[in-house]
Amino acid sequence: MVDRKTKKSEILLAADHAGFGLKEKIKRYLIKKGKKVTDLGTKSKKSVDYPHYAHLLSKKIKSTRNSFGILICGSGEGMVITANKHKKIRAALCYNIRSAKLSRLHNNANVMALGSRFIKQSLALKCVNVFLKTEFEGGRHLKRINKI
Repeated sequence: MVDRKTKKSEILLAADHAGFGLKEKIKRYLIKKGKKVTDLGTKSKKSVDYPHYAHLLSKKIKSTRNSFGILICGSGEGMVITANKHKKIRAALCYNIRSAKLSRLHNNANVMALGSRFIKQSLALKCVNVFLKTEFEGGRHLKRINKI
């Protein structure tokens, strides 16, 4: 678990073409808040395959201490399915503030996925903020996570 009061987390971003616009807005928002951000692409709205970016981010998360990931595609589903194929990745599709909070609190998610076609920018930014600020509760939830 990362103590965000004493250690600075790196936030990795990746999106496909459908998520590109929202990724750029989230990136600007996080940089403005003083967060360390690494943008893994895509760099335009030109059509790309989302699994490439989900795999890229998932591999990078595993090799980067104190990191969290944000994946964005049209629905968020493809990204979360792909990311969860990787060991030590717990990706959660977040569609409102409560799902973002519980994904961290109960599931200790280290990657959040957003569906750019289903979430407004203002809500997405609130979800990102809640996801990054929420600490894992541990306790009975740790026992469950260890069974995954």
